[in-house]
Amino acid sequence: MKVAIAQQNPVVGDIVGNTAKIGEVLEQCRGESPDLVVFPELFLTGYPPRDLLERHWFIGRVNRAVGDILKLSHRYPETGILLGSPRETHRDTGRGLYNAALLIQNGDLLFSQPKSLLPAYDVFDEERYFDPAPSLNVIRFHGHVLGISVCEDAWNDPHLWPRRFYPFDPQSALARMGATLFINISASPFSVGKENVRFEIFRNHAKKHSIPLCYVNQVGGNDELIFDGRSMCFNENGDPVAVLHPFEEQTLIVDIDHPPAPVSYRQLPEIESLYMALVLGLRDYMRKCGFSRAIVGLSGGIDSAVVCCLAHAAVGAENVLGVTMPGPYSSPGSVGDSKALARNLGIRLLEIPITPVYRSYESMLSGLLTPGEEVGVTFENIQARIRGNVVMALSNEFGHLVLSTGNKSELAVGYCTLYGDMSGGLAVISDVPKTMVYRLAEYISRKTGAIPDAILIKAPSAELRPDQQDEDTLPPYPVLDRILAAYVDEGQSPEEITGHGIDPKMVEWVVGKVDSNEYKRRQAAPGLKVTPKAFGSGRRMPVAARYHTF
Repeated sequence: MKVAIAQQNPVVGDIVGNTAKIGEVLEQCRGESPDLVVFPELFLTGYPPRDLLERHWFIGRVNRAVGDILKLSHRYPETGILLGSPRETHRDTGRGLYNAALLIQNGDLLFSQPKSLLPAYDVFDEERYFDPAPSLNVIRFHGHVLGISVCEDAWNDPHLWPRRFYPFDPQSALARMGATLFINISASPFSVGKENVRFEIFRNHAKKHSIPLCYVNQVGGNDELIFDGRSMCFNENGDPVAVLHPFEEQTLIVDIDHPPAPVSYRQLPEIESLYMALVLGLRDYMRKCGFSRAIVGLSGGIDSAVVCCLAHAAVGAENVLGVTMPGPYSSPGSVGDSKALARNLGIRLLEIPITPVYRSYESMLSGLLTPGEEVGVTFENIQARIRGNVVMALSNEFGHLVLSTGNKSELAVGYCTLYGDMSGGLAVISDVPKTMVYRLAEYISRKTGAIPDAILIKAPSAELRPDQQDEDTLPPYPVLDRILAAYVDEGQSPEEITGHGIDPKMVEWVVGKVDSNEYKRRQAAPGLKVTPKAFGSGRRMPVAARYHTF
């Protein structure tokens, strides 16, 4: 049996466009006459459709689209189409929807397998919308017994997880039912380091049960989530016989009965995969939201340089506008290094000094200053907010998307200004810790040579008061990021963190800042998720709360 793995990039809610993609792939494959073409989880709606699933009119459009695909399948009578779609349960109780895999051929819906395991952790909220499968079944198709599962159904491997979320293992159940080919359709989001875990999970299923396996994953960016594709096929020994490209659409046909020789599998280096993910996430966010051009405020620092380079890679030099906004405490390098970066990238750069506006604020509010205080936090923030107003004014005028440039370390401890440097439509690196930003900048520098050396080596500074450096306020970034990884990503207590030999007072300060700045993060622009635990939909902490970590 020849299976076409259709690793495609749907647009959430665009049922017509996603249906058209199915037709395009079928036509592309026509010459090779596959027996089965497989699309990812919830491909018809795009993943995640969120509360669109609660709109009856939206489900009505889904049902009509399934009817259109049934008609389309008449053109390819020998080819089965396997796709993910919401499907009404027609029951009086429950949510009323399944997250289902539909098998269609020659005008008939041959089989429907709902998802059994509905994740309700991190960014996943499927129990809000779906009912679990009432049963699990297999189907005979083209000489094979297909064991079809949907994403999470294949992730309950007791050999890989110390804590299992579910008491039921669908893959083992399908094997007991006589499956001779596993097929898993997925929308599995990217995070740094996840790729190898995913590879081991699916290889283990094939090897454990001696059953070949096809894994088909969504690719593309949808809101904060990025999907890396990396679909795979394994033979019955657990050897990979096909591994699709990461971060791009691809369709590949594999003969299950006469599989090719095993192929080498290489996990992408961490920073390379991070770079590719951010470029894809930024490009798709802009494209799917209707933006063609972006604005980046350039400070001469490493964060804005990295974001500008990512924008350049995502949409091209002609579609990126840089803005340098020197203020009363800006160093000469703030403008000079920004100009050098813009020149290297070939982007347009505007220079808009903010000192006149800042002096007006200073004069207007001078009576409110604490006696003897030269530049307090209030006036530091005013500078940031003036810059935020400038880039948003340009966004209004030109219709460009403003990209905010704050990193995860700053956002975690509130080292950022509401309505200032936090202004923007997308926070590109808000899930990238500062130490990783440096590694990303070094990677970009080796790849493109665009980032001037002066930016790579200068001490980080907000330049909002004389001779200011980040470490005047923050712990050294390697220490800060170590504490944040333990507290935010791993959920360790302060006592556990200090047990690793870190100064208790520093831990207390960092943890206190993380807890007290939840209100800022609640108002931040959407950010691209690239780590296992990102601020936003994957980390839901209360704002108006009174709890003591210590």
